[in-house]
Amino acid sequence: MREIASPLLSQRTTLRLGGTAIAELILENPADVARLPDRLRALGGAPVIMGAGSNILAQDGDLPLVLVRPDFAQGPEVVGESAGKVFVRAGAAVPLPRLLRFCATHGLAGLEGLVGIPGTVGGAVAMNAGSFGVETCRKIENIHVVSNGEMRVVVAQALHYSYRSLCIDDKNNDFIVLEATFGLTRTARDGICNCMRHNFFEKKSKQPVTAWSAGCVFKNPSPEMPAGKLLDQAGFKGKKMGGMAFSTLHANFMINEGKGSATAALALMQEAKEAVLERFGIALEPEVRIIPCLFP
Repeated sequence: MREIASPLLSQRTTLRLGGTAIAELILENPADVARLPDRLRALGGAPVIMGAGSNILAQDGDLPLVLVRPDFAQGPEVVGESAGKVFVRAGAAVPLPRLLRFCATHGLAGLEGLVGIPGTVGGAVAMNAGSFGVETCRKIENIHVVSNGEMRVVVAQALHYSYRSLCIDDKNNDFIVLEATFGLTRTARDGICNCMRHNFFEKKSKQPVTAWSAGCVFKNPSPEMPAGKLLDQAGFKGKKMGGMAFSTLHANFMINEGKGSATAALALMQEAKEAVLERFGIALEPEVRIIPCLFP
């Protein structure tokens, strides 16, 4: 297990925000998992499991947190085939774009909708990342996790997931994904590549994919009333505060214009929530993970 003292969250999140944690613990082999509880007790901070930091809004200042980063980057690799499915295994630290390139190269369909999401396999599984009608957890055959201090395999039928959420032992964000195996189907490579290309350019035309962002800020209350539409109609598309802004491309994407702070981001989110509630009677819920979680 590697340990880094006083890591900066602003260097570890795609939103480029956040203060200083107590330490970062990088899990490099299965033996590190067994050692983790003792080290966490010694450090004394609340553990936060992190991948690429693409769905995190970390608060400013000195934070009573210990970052835990599983660095299992084996795969992707085909590990079997049965009943029309091809099973592809990837470690938690494998970047999602690498998994999608592997699928395209080998003519394996099912995950094309996840193109343009900049996270890791572990993060995509833990938050049930989705786009273009695809949800990560719907394609899972099994996952290896650490929950309640023990490693085990959870099969697809035992997964409890919903919109942007996965629960293990009735807990969100309190487990560590070590690896995932996906059940995919064989299809023509050209078709997969064309679909991914179409999805990427569709996303690029409507979302600030190159900006410092954490993706969608709020969950969609319903397919008919997406958060971006509500925020747009409430006047928040392009609205700025303290170096933070709701994107002019998509009102549900908050971006850091270069000198933003978590304080400004949270204030802008709160203002947006209140405006949407007042105008539409709808209480928006954060999709971005706020750490430490102080947001109502």
